[in-house]
Amino acid sequence: MENSNKESKYIRAKERVDELKKFYGNLTSYVLVISALALINYYSNGFGYMWFLWAAFGWGIGLIFHAIRVFDLNPFFGKQWERRKIEEFMKEEETNDKWK
Repeated sequence: MENSNKESKYIRAKERVDELKKFYGNLTSYVLVISALALINYYSNGFGYMWFLWAAFGWGIGLIFHAIRVFDLNPFFGKQWERRKIEEFMKEEETNDKWK
């Protein structure tokens, strides 16, 4: 039982690390690509019209939602809520099994 518990903790930790790696990869790509687009924008029209901000805004919205999911910032249906509900249903199932 203890070995199984350690293994499940390891799997959860590994999944968490994978989520963080994906987020930081997305963030790094965002910074590099938006910076490159800003340079292209500057050299093409000297920021007369800053069209690169449209890409920054669109991708930024996606990045914000990714951060909310990865860092569990959703107060309504985040991972903490999910964990509580799972525990609640498991206790409910356990109680029902005792009465059978």
